[in-house]
Amino acid sequence: MLLEILLFFFAVVIGCNYYATRLFSHGKCSTMLVLGSGGHTAELLSYVRLLPQSYTPRIYVSASTDSLSGKKAIELESKDKKNDYLIEELPRAREIGQSFFSSFFTTSCALISAVVLVLKHQPQLVLCNGPGTCVPVCFAARLFHIICNIGSCMSFGSGERRRRTAVVFVESVCRTRSLSLSGRLLYHLRLAKVIVQWPGLLENYPRAQYLGLLS
Repeated sequence: MLLEILLFFFAVVIGCNYYATRLFSHGKCSTMLVLGSGGHTAELLSYVRLLPQSYTPRIYVSASTDSLSGKKAIELESKDKKNDYLIEELPRAREIGQSFFSSFFTTSCALISAVVLVLKHQPQLVLCNGPGTCVPVCFAARLFHIICNIGSCMSFGSGERRRRTAVVFVESVCRTRSLSLSGRLLYHLRLAKVIVQWPGLLENYPRAQYLGLLS
């Protein structure tokens, strides 16, 4: 069992390093976009409209119980037939009103699925702003980032250490005094670069970055 784990680890390390080298040579930025629902999806898609064409392919991730967000992403991307994108679904970590005991199992399932998605697509950028759906993806992306940095150090004949995956969480414009639960988790666990849209939030969250109103 231990040998299998070690073999899997080295396979991921080698694969990450190969993929990153190939991707950088093409000058593109593979981008994973985690859609929340409702207003969260609308906000995130407004950020997508500002992204250059080089941020491609775009992998949209939505909760399996949220059919509307994926449709909104398709509507946006269908305006330009040249865009390279796809839609993925992720089990929701916790439903509204779900008990904490049962949420342990659903969260574990969501985390495993997120790891599989990140390893499958190996994004250079993860951009999110929504509720709990984004937390497992951000965790998986940070894990991927750490593993690939180890891969850079272990690569022979390469002295360059590249950053593999940037994880960015844009707090909703509605949060004027405190971060959302997802924002607090990502901020305190240092799983993402947290961007806020109101300067007052910097008093309690000094490591966050204020860029003004984005939506």
